[in-house]
Amino acid sequence: MDKGGISLRTLTKGNPIKLVVLFTIPLLIGNVFQQLYSFMDALIVGRTIGVNALAAVGATGSLTFLVIGFAQGTSSGLAIPTAQAYGARDFRGVRRSFVASIWLAIIITVIGTALSVTFTVPLLHLMQTPASIVHQSASFVRVIFMGFGASMAFNVLSNQIRALGDSRTPLIFLVLSTIVNILLELLFILKLHMGVAGAGWATVTAQVFSSLCCWWYIRRRIPMLVVRRHDMTFDLVEVRKQMTIALPMGFQQSIIAIGAVIIQVMLNTLGTDAVAAYTAAGRIDQLASLPAASFGVTMATYAAQNKGAREFGRIRQGIHQTMALNMTTSAILGALIIIFGRPLVNLFLGNGVLHVTALAQTYFHFNASMYWFLALLFTVRYTLQGLGQTLVPTLAGVFELVMRIFAGVILVTSLGFTGAAMANPLAWIGSVSVLIASYLRTMRRLKEQELAKAAAQ
Repeated sequence: MDKGGISLRTLTKGNPIKLVVLFTIPLLIGNVFQQLYSFMDALIVGRTIGVNALAAVGATGSLTFLVIGFAQGTSSGLAIPTAQAYGARDFRGVRRSFVASIWLAIIITVIGTALSVTFTVPLLHLMQTPASIVHQSASFVRVIFMGFGASMAFNVLSNQIRALGDSRTPLIFLVLSTIVNILLELLFILKLHMGVAGAGWATVTAQVFSSLCCWWYIRRRIPMLVVRRHDMTFDLVEVRKQMTIALPMGFQQSIIAIGAVIIQVMLNTLGTDAVAAYTAAGRIDQLASLPAASFGVTMATYAAQNKGAREFGRIRQGIHQTMALNMTTSAILGALIIIFGRPLVNLFLGNGVLHVTALAQTYFHFNASMYWFLALLFTVRYTLQGLGQTLVPTLAGVFELVMRIFAGVILVTSLGFTGAAMANPLAWIGSVSVLIASYLRTMRRLKEQELAKAAAQ
């Protein structure tokens, strides 16, 4: 029982892999429901409005990732100092970290909303979005960007709750908000005929709902995170501390997203069928890769808490066990996606567009076969970030960008859709090639710290 008056899970005691799995399961389910926002957008839009509308939503995917991905990466980084303070049982430090997170979230929301809404249409034209869908794309993504604050709020609040070891509560709120999202999409699209903009408004409204749920829960159940007016002092030292971790993680996501934008630009030149196939396959790919990502996010919290508690041996043990489990699970999922890819794509488009389905299957052959490697990437990258390292993961993001540029400029030009399908695996290889040396050095340093701690006892 902590000073906040609620039982929260510490990851610094007990069997590491058991704790990791128990923490990851709610996180995974929650991430699945979070992905269902975009999944349901594509499913409902594709089956009720048509292929062009699906392509319009899909054409905005990389642009949305550029902006919303920055919010997600930054909010994950904001939670790391909180987790480190909690692992060290520094409860005053937990609250200071949370207050600094709020200030940074407000600043990022104001700037992010203004820039993204202002440049929506110019960016879509710059990306060579097909003229037949550019109006619908703008209608959808502008609404998403107007709700940037809702996305930022939910990600910050839910990550702060997880930093204290509670991955179950954000799951409950995600499930409820996903239900709200689905019901509102059906209402806005089928009954009110709001088109693709209706899908955007449903998503934003659901995010507002989930944010309010998190805020209510914190006020009712986690007193150590309840801030009063006198707590809201702008602590420049704490804010700078947060920025050194959070902003590189946000920029890393944006760097990755820029590569995705380049692929989207080249994909748009291949026509609506290629965009629709990439969109449908991408939605399935995002869901299938969530176990790998969820284990990775868990390792950020696990590493941060154990670093705060100076449990260096537990960090190494947890990393090795999680890596083996994550890679095995991802390899099995990849095989299943390749086998059942066609009927999954038909969920979005029906059975009558064989050419689009064939393109999507090409995507699966390149991406799903490399899920095990993606699991390695997520485990290593999030562990390093949880330990407070920012430079090397950011450089890894730059290498991802370089590989996606290569795929977009060279491979798509020469190989068409196949070149686009190769972009993600090449980016994963580029990122791991940068991370692996830092990871090995970190493992050696942790072992040395473990031995020094044992000698001192």
